[in-house]
Amino acid sequence: MISVLYVDDDPDIQEIAMMAFSLDPELAVRTASSGVEALSILDSGMTPDLLLLDMMMPGMDGPATLAAIRERSRLADIPAVFFTARARAGEHEAIAALGAAGVIAKPFDPMMLAAELRVFATGGPP
Repeated sequence: MISVLYVDDDPDIQEIAMMAFSLDPELAVRTASSGVEALSILDSGMTPDLLLLDMMMPGMDGPATLAAIRERSRLADIPAVFFTARARAGEHEAIAALGAAGVIAKPFDPMMLAAELRVFATGGPP
């Protein structure tokens, strides 16, 4: 089982993504609607195998959320993937500089989303 914490402030995108993730029975995905909620979940004991963070959220955006997560030593090495509509080639480099394992672009193909996430979680194809 691959444990994922998925943080996204858009309930419609979150719902579609969760339907897509349900296509892979090996993914156990928990959602949070903000960076603050994600930190609360993590501070209550969750240690996911992978973080999926929306890049642009009000208040605490994806990069700020990742920075706050990295300050917690037990969570510092969890791979993080950014979920963003800003996925042009030059931006990939900036995202990688934040310490992210990769990027999944929005809009996304719901039929391929679980497989894309699995590649980041396992380092290989589904």
